[in-house]
Amino acid sequence: MSEARISLSLISHTNAGKTTLARTLLGRDVGEVRDAPHVTVDVNAYTLISTPEGDELTLWDTPGFGDSARLAKRLRQHGNPIGWFVGQVWDRFRDRSMWFTQQAVSNVRDQADVVLYLVNASEEPADAGYLEPEFAVLEWIGKPVVVLLNQTGRSRPAAEEAAEHERWRSLLAGYRVVRAVLPLDAFARCWVQEITLLQEVGKMLPAERGAAYARLVDAWQARREAQFEASMAVLAETLARAALDLEILPETRLTGTLRDLKRALGVGRDAHAGDAKDDKAHAVQALGARIDSDLQAGLDRLIAIHELEGHASEELLRRIALTVSIEAPVNERKAALMGGAVSGALTGLGVDIAHAGLTLGAGMLTGAVVGALGGAGIARGVNMARGRRGTTLRWDDSFLCELLVTSLLRYLAVAHYGRGRGEWRETEYPAFWPPLVSQAVAAAKAGLIATWSGREGGRESGVEASGLAPGRVATAVRPVIAEIARKLLAELYPATPD
Repeated sequence: MSEARISLSLISHTNAGKTTLARTLLGRDVGEVRDAPHVTVDVNAYTLISTPEGDELTLWDTPGFGDSARLAKRLRQHGNPIGWFVGQVWDRFRDRSMWFTQQAVSNVRDQADVVLYLVNASEEPADAGYLEPEFAVLEWIGKPVVVLLNQTGRSRPAAEEAAEHERWRSLLAGYRVVRAVLPLDAFARCWVQEITLLQEVGKMLPAERGAAYARLVDAWQARREAQFEASMAVLAETLARAALDLEILPETRLTGTLRDLKRALGVGRDAHAGDAKDDKAHAVQALGARIDSDLQAGLDRLIAIHELEGHASEELLRRIALTVSIEAPVNERKAALMGGAVSGALTGLGVDIAHAGLTLGAGMLTGAVVGALGGAGIARGVNMARGRRGTTLRWDDSFLCELLVTSLLRYLAVAHYGRGRGEWRETEYPAFWPPLVSQAVAAAKAGLIATWSGREGGRESGVEASGLAPGRVATAVRPVIAEIARKLLAELYPATPD
């Protein structure tokens, strides 16, 4: 056997998901997938990765073990059980179970450097009666085995998943051929788990094969890292365009009275109030339409990067209410007027009214403020500012950070999705994902905002007067997003050494 060619045999009890996992690892549809025993009837070899030096990592998809109890009983009757078994002539049609098992056993004995044994982790380990006879066969063969936990269900907090892994490790600890027990779900896994698997396999190979295998692992990791970097670029470009997007409103003036402030907010009953409110509504709709389109295009790009089928859902992707908050610079007299009008409700908001402007929104607008302004339904999302080029609306910093939370959740969902599930569909995230991502983004908020600071200078021909452009912001924010994503991946998919 060539030292540059390394083989992994994928084996399990029948109908445990071998071909589905092969599809996920290969990134393409191979074999036939049905919820029935003995769907795979032949041994099939697929190249997982190769290098210019001629190294090749092959994955063998084998028929599943069938009547394991009868198999083990027959094998125990012979001094050379495996040699006897593969030398028998089993009728493919009258004794399909033994014939299929013979194909799998022959492949493991003759081809495998390492065996990948797939188990259905949705079962209780003690209830999987096929394990003992099948591991007896693997013990007779003597090749190193990595047990892969399949059908693990929805992603759960690391402590819960670790407890499940420990149950399986404890059950299999008595088998000398079992070298590692790892999660790798055919339906929902992440690329960092693939890297962990390959690294564990490398520990089981003889030293003379180490150089070739190291090149193969490097090539595999480079492929997955390229997908990660391309994904981060998508997220950065989407965020940068949103950060620099704006709408210019028709000219309005702010006077020093509460009535005029209400009018600017769209609150009041004078003849111009409805027009001002309509202008803001149309501007927000235009901003929202552009970001919706960008999010849908970005999700399609993520799906393509990860070699999945499917398209972004046509349903509304934004899940954040997009009404208007106002950031309007005011002078000291206006600040005093507003301070009296809201009866101290702004106390503790940390806003320098006289110099930085009054921000209503970003979670800071209290019921007292709403009442003082006549019941205005003002929520977070958009800032409006009057500058030398007129009055503009743009997404506020808090909204942009929440946009990144949403984008990171979609990245994790796509990266977690196994190709064996078929066309990609967005589903509800595990309950612990959103707070975890929100916390990670909040911790990096200052660094994120710094990448688009100075954007208030206005814009001509797509370039900010301050010199900012979407490409420049994307370049600056991309490493910040990548660092957040890597921390999330490390927390969601910790290494699980035995």
